[in-house]
Amino acid sequence: MIKRAVYPGTFDPVHYGHVDLILRASNLFAEVVVGVYDHSRPTKSVLFSVEERSAMIVEALPNPGNVIVMPFTGLLVDFARRIEARVIVRGLRVFSDFEFEFRSALANQRLAPEIETISLMTREENSFVSGSTVREIAQLGGDVTSMVPANVAAKLYARFRDAEAGGFTGNLPLRD
Repeated sequence: MIKRAVYPGTFDPVHYGHVDLILRASNLFAEVVVGVYDHSRPTKSVLFSVEERSAMIVEALPNPGNVIVMPFTGLLVDFARRIEARVIVRGLRVFSDFEFEFRSALANQRLAPEIETISLMTREENSFVSGSTVREIAQLGGDVTSMVPANVAAKLYARFRDAEAGGFTGNLPLRD
């Protein structure tokens, strides 16, 4: 059994599709590191800080067991090497994800041929869920409780309630 895999992402916010993939990966590997990308450079606008996103993931997992949540910056393959992960786990929701994930896997393979990428298909009930969909629905006051854990829904509603009072002024990304 491969000892360590990394499941990277922005997780802005973590949703049931992410939680499902984390738990399924944790059944395949001795240890799964959930790599929360820290957008310290403004290449992508995020709603929650890396600390908030990391905490939401930890709280969302029913029994973290062999899962570690860890922020990272820079190249994913450099992070994977640093934590001695031999596999990158990615999720596929819809066909359009495949092209992006395929190109990313090829680039990562070029940079780090010793690290494999595996893709897990989402469960049907999560195929439409994305961070951008969740954020947009929550921002417009819709019910996201079927898409995200209760702790995440509460944080989303609070963030957008604060935004109405002048708190959040950032842009929401179109793809996550």
